Amino acid sequence: MATVALRSPSEKVGGLFYFGRMLDKIRLHAKGELPPDYHANLGKGFDEKCANFLRINYDQLVERVKRGGMDEEILQWCLENGRRPDETDVYVWNEFMRKRRRRRPWHYSAKVSIRSARPKSSSVNPPLLWVERTKRTLL
Repeated sequence: MATVALRSPSEKVGGLFYFGRMLDKIRLHAKGELPPDYHANLGKGFDEKCANFLRINYDQLVERVKRGGMDEEILQWCLENGRRPDETDVYVWNEFMRKRRRRRPWHYSAKVSIRSARPKSSSVNPPLLWVERTKRTLL
């Protein structure tokens, strides 16, 4: 995948994670500078989730971004034409995005660690007590 100058999803615009990254992708695509690897997912995935969270149509957002303006101005347009999430909604959105960005969720790494720590001589699953002890040390 080609490298482009997209901001981190954890950089906030108006208190929201990901919104600025979505704007970066829209702008780069409009200028023809977004690598083709990104094209198939424009308006899908997290872009779609962010637009749905703000209750705006993604295609209308693209048209608004193409008209120009600062990130905060475009966010204000979204809040006026979609919905204005309250503090709790913003917190839930940010936590959702923060947790979705993890490369290895805890349950994946715990599963791998338990498998690799299992005694090799045993062809059956380890006793429940052994698994419980191992899980406690991993968490």
